[in-house]
Amino acid sequence: MSKNMGNLNKCSEKMKLLVGLLTLQLCFAGFHIVSRLALNIGVSKVVFPVYRNIIALVLLGPIAYFLERKERPPLTFSLIMEFFFLALIGVTANQGFYILGIYYASPTFASAMQNSVPAITFVLATLLRLEDVNLLRRDGLAKVLGTVASVGGAMIITLYKGSPLLNLTDQPQGDSLGTETEYLESNKIQNWTWGCIFLLGHCFSWAGWMVYQASVLKKYPAKLSLTSYTSFFGLIQFLVIAAFAETDYRHWKIASGEELFTILYAGIVSSGIVISLQTWCIHKGGPVCVAVFQPVQTFLVAIMAAVVLGDQLYSGGIFGAILITLGLYSVLWGKTTEYKIANQESEDQLTKHLLEDTTDTHKNSVSSHIP
Repeated sequence: MSKNMGNLNKCSEKMKLLVGLLTLQLCFAGFHIVSRLALNIGVSKVVFPVYRNIIALVLLGPIAYFLERKERPPLTFSLIMEFFFLALIGVTANQGFYILGIYYASPTFASAMQNSVPAITFVLATLLRLEDVNLLRRDGLAKVLGTVASVGGAMIITLYKGSPLLNLTDQPQGDSLGTETEYLESNKIQNWTWGCIFLLGHCFSWAGWMVYQASVLKKYPAKLSLTSYTSFFGLIQFLVIAAFAETDYRHWKIASGEELFTILYAGIVSSGIVISLQTWCIHKGGPVCVAVFQPVQTFLVAIMAAVVLGDQLYSGGIFGAILITLGLYSVLWGKTTEYKIANQESEDQLTKHLLEDTTDTHKNSVSSHIP
């Protein structure tokens, strides 16, 4: 009876984790769609992240203050400077490149490009000698091949748009429209390329933020407080940019319920609920488990973008997304295998030391009894 109850509890926990992971990816997917909707209805590219970070700071600040009062190290000038540069990479550059990328490209390929972040993070960590690569082992080879596949997929999305897969719009007819159609198509391709380049900048910023954050967390382990400080400095930086880039006060007004919804979703769901849900999922299933579900987000975004926004799918983007996904799983498999090997070596080393200690103790015990 107790065994059946234990199995039922395990099944229930797994189901909760599955629901949590799917909900997390749905929230992420919703953010891609909402961001594009905000731009489509005229929300400023600068005002949108400013309001998003204000809401995030209002939500996270008080929670971090009360939950981490005892574990927050004292602030120093060097820590403040590190928070500032962390915000520059993880908030200002990250969100800035993202909003430009999704404006010129599409939510579907923004989500697809984000699958390359683990591979880019691996490259940066390797260059900074924070990650070891052993090409003579399967895990090392898998990480390298996965990185090559992910970066190659991102390059294909950027450089090759391909032919449309869905007949969502009617093409103009008649010879008189030929030159204009060619011009518009050329302009679209150019904007698409720039959008993908911006999204690559977004992915590199995100990866750099994660690598840099890992070193900052060693000095300042209060995660929520660190996130709050990062949001604060990111907000300051965006306000400085806005002082030069968005001087028309009318763009700061929330003119409709749609605008209010997109801003609240970005701040509350994407910066509040998502952080809490992601933390819970990582605690229950581990970071690899969360990363494995990342491609589900791309699938959800593709469906939502086609239905809600009428976005077109292109063959080059699909092929690139598949390559990136395969690369993601290869890198994750390599990391998981590496951890298992490292843990096994640690256990073997510990067993060896214990056996040596036991042998030495036995020898000492025998020698102490010899007259």
